[in-house]
Amino acid sequence: MMNDVICDISVVVPIYKEEKNIKPFVERTVKVLQNLNITYEVLFCLDPSPDATQAAVELEIAANKNIKLLIFSRRFGQPAATMAGILNATGKAVVVIDVDLQDQPELIAAMYAKLQQGFEVVYAKRRSRRGETLIKKIIAHIGYSVINKLSDVQIPRNTGDFRIMTRKVVEELRKINESHGFLRGLVAYVGYKQTFIEYDRDERHSGRGNYNRLTGSLKIGLNGLISFSSKPLFMMSMLGFSLSFVSFCIGLWYVAQKLMGFNLTPGLSTTVLIVTFFAGVQLLGLGLIGEYVGRIYDEVKRRPMFIIEEKINM
Repeated sequence: MMNDVICDISVVVPIYKEEKNIKPFVERTVKVLQNLNITYEVLFCLDPSPDATQAAVELEIAANKNIKLLIFSRRFGQPAATMAGILNATGKAVVVIDVDLQDQPELIAAMYAKLQQGFEVVYAKRRSRRGETLIKKIIAHIGYSVINKLSDVQIPRNTGDFRIMTRKVVEELRKINESHGFLRGLVAYVGYKQTFIEYDRDERHSGRGNYNRLTGSLKIGLNGLISFSSKPLFMMSMLGFSLSFVSFCIGLWYVAQKLMGFNLTPGLSTTVLIVTFFAGVQLLGLGLIGEYVGRIYDEVKRRPMFIIEEKINM
């Protein structure tokens, strides 16, 4: 159901174990929004945390009634929390930003100005990535290259979820209703007039990220690829066909040698190499098919992407 528009900007902030970042984030973000002289809300979306994150947000709510909080029944993960915030936001424009201050809230003013020029989406493009490991940078570079070569939609490089969108885009996202909420892919899929601003990403203000530095990036990249392209399945089919053709040619060569009187004594190492190679290819193909089948299974069940246990100051 479409929310009534009651403010100019909604700032959606997914949070989990971020108690030390809440206060400095609110101070910087509210200052920017007040300087814009607009009506606003800051909507925190909380996966239940073992620390005092909820208490920190409630303390800010007591001081500023424009701050709101969604609390989920269990941990659903950042993508689900982000989508929950977007779908419950009441602003004419919606900003998505992390609370760790790697993405500077001060950029919201420049992004909002771009929106006033007629753009429907303005995303922040990272010029540099301070505080990120070399491995994560390499994975991000390779990941965006692979996704954009194989995907049906072009996802801007060096971007995260930090962006501002108009209500028109939000309502289109509401219609999609997918279980796997890869936001940057969904926004690219929706289309409309989009642009970007460049910035240098800061280090985290406090604490450690909740994503695994290696597998977290791989999981996000795989989700983006599987969700927006079926080309990997076609590539596995072509690989299987090619390997079958090579095996057929090798078989003909052995038959030809036998007919010409050569004494063939296959080596154990050659046999083991061929068997393990083809077994690996088969397992890779099955794993890839399994990723697609798993997503089909999730979509068919039609379970809710998130369950909200409590709304505070909504």
